[in-house]
Amino acid sequence: MDLPALKDRFIQRTKQSQAVFEAAKMVIPGGVQGNIKFFAPYPLSFSQARGAWMTDVDGNRYVDYLLSFGALMLGHGHPVVRGAVQEVWERYGTTSFGVPYELEFAMVKQVQKLYPSIKSLRFTNSGLEATLLAVRLALAFSGKTHIAKFDGHYHGGHEQVLVNTSVAESLEAGNTRPAARKASLGLPDYYVEHTIVLPFNNLALCEQILREQVTRVGAVIMEPVQAGYIPADPAFMRGLRQLTRDLGILLVFDEVKTGFRVALGGAQEYYGIEPDLTALGKVLGGGFPIGAVGGREDILRLSAPTRSTQLTDIVFHSGTFNGNPISLTAGLRTLEFLREPGRFERVLDVTNQLKQGIVSLAKSYDIGVEPIGIGTIFNIKVGRTPAQADGSVPNPSRELREALDFALMYHGVFSKPFNRFSLSTEHGETEVAHTLAAFDKSFADIREVARTTV
Repeated sequence: MDLPALKDRFIQRTKQSQAVFEAAKMVIPGGVQGNIKFFAPYPLSFSQARGAWMTDVDGNRYVDYLLSFGALMLGHGHPVVRGAVQEVWERYGTTSFGVPYELEFAMVKQVQKLYPSIKSLRFTNSGLEATLLAVRLALAFSGKTHIAKFDGHYHGGHEQVLVNTSVAESLEAGNTRPAARKASLGLPDYYVEHTIVLPFNNLALCEQILREQVTRVGAVIMEPVQAGYIPADPAFMRGLRQLTRDLGILLVFDEVKTGFRVALGGAQEYYGIEPDLTALGKVLGGGFPIGAVGGREDILRLSAPTRSTQLTDIVFHSGTFNGNPISLTAGLRTLEFLREPGRFERVLDVTNQLKQGIVSLAKSYDIGVEPIGIGTIFNIKVGRTPAQADGSVPNPSRELREALDFALMYHGVFSKPFNRFSLSTEHGETEVAHTLAAFDKSFADIREVARTTV
């Protein structure tokens, strides 16, 4: 089948989702509450989820690998999380104190057990807010005016980091110096002018750029695993950590995607590197909104209200729902559950089993498909075009990948077209068997597209 035929089959099976989308467009811009949630011709609308499965409004069931963009490490509606919500009502009687309470300290101590680099921590309500606060703290501590970020890395939707966010830009940049480019309408020139863009996995060029800009750059912020699934070379990571130390530039890890997924201690555990600041989110909240910034005490101390009576001497950070009982209780119970012997390792085993099965099936159909990623996250590189020379970004055939995604949805596997696959504790033998059967049928469906892919 060709791509138009695959999409037509999708449309015929999801008429109710189409109707929901058309109605939503009348009152919601683009029909979605976040641009990343859209895909053409229209996004699926879901009515229920349990464990590793979701059901759309047309009654079609899917093994879910989107998992709320990776946030649901225990899957949908896990008893641990449901019990945590009930615990909040019974213990606290409220969803928000708006003032300090004991659980904030307990959750910080739990995070510190997994992230030794975090000596002090502040909670936020999202990963976006976490990276925003991390950048503000870093610039305040350094006294400098610029940040450096990597081409193709995404750190949320605030102005300071809405520069060179897409992988496509990385493909264009290759091994040359990436030029700073806006990633949104309405972004003031100031932020582009005050952002230095670095090439991922190219230590020599990073060193050249940072040495040139050392008097202006206060911090380097990065996804140590780009987009959650493209790992940095270990030598590059070690070199970057040493370089930033030598130059007196703070190193900020955005572990919103990789925290508690690449390893329980995140990418910093995997690489054995301690950043100066870490931004966390997603899994940390057990399925409820959360973010956090942790790191060196001398940096976090700048946000303490006891520091001064002058507002300009303090890094401003506040939020009514920061550290609310539901997010912290659900998150704490989730982390406790994941730390039980064998829990996280089992998710790793299931992830590897699934990846190996996909590779085996692709070979049997002679289709160029390769899962890429570490830990409990991966994505699918398609086509036979090799990755770039620096190894940073796969170079996929978009038509073949889109065809595969629409075929998978038809056969009951969901991860949103082009998105990465995340696994949970609820993905087991049944889910893997269903998923590999869907890949088998999907590879048969897309042979026509694959023949024209180089």
